[in-house]
Amino acid sequence: MGFYEKYIVPRIINSKFACGAKPISYQRKKVVPMAEGRVLEIGIGTGLNLEHYDPSRVERVIGLDPSEESWKIAGERATGLGFDVEFVGLPGEEIPLDTNSVDTVMMTYSLCTIPDPQKALEGMKRVLRPGGNLIFCEHGLAPDEGVRKWQDRVNPFWKRIAGGCNLNRNIPSVLEQGGFKVNNLETMYLPDIPRFAGFNYWGTAQEA
Repeated sequence: MGFYEKYIVPRIINSKFACGAKPISYQRKKVVPMAEGRVLEIGIGTGLNLEHYDPSRVERVIGLDPSEESWKIAGERATGLGFDVEFVGLPGEEIPLDTNSVDTVMMTYSLCTIPDPQKALEGMKRVLRPGGNLIFCEHGLAPDEGVRKWQDRVNPFWKRIAGGCNLNRNIPSVLEQGGFKVNNLETMYLPDIPRFAGFNYWGTAQEA
């Protein structure tokens, strides 16, 4: 991991011009309170979701992220929340948790950056207990052909400056290929965000 990816990208992502933007924060408020029990958050990053968990429903949040720089920022947000927060890295290809050990997997604006999403989703399915929910909120492939063309054009450059983020992943399809069945799904273009980066999918899924 180079200097840019290690030190600059976490701060860009944390800013109000990226994942800290108001429309994205509003999306987080929609989905994060649905989590319950022992939660695994995929790509916790700088902890932008932490304030939105319901402490009456959540026992512990385990934040998975390879960036220790992000943990430092998230750690400042992890105090006085009414539930425990634990940060774990990804030392190998497998999520370092026991099988069937979490009640909820939370994934917001992180599936876009995972190099091998199918393998990652198989790992999430392994650690999620039977009947547990994968809660997701992601940007991805737009429904309009003109926007999709721009997504394809911009994506190679975007990935380089945004820590591997892809603009044009078909989120429901990726989830299904990873062994999940989407139970409910909502979509919209977020306001005040360029359309090539602003088409959002959110909902819940369970093991297929």
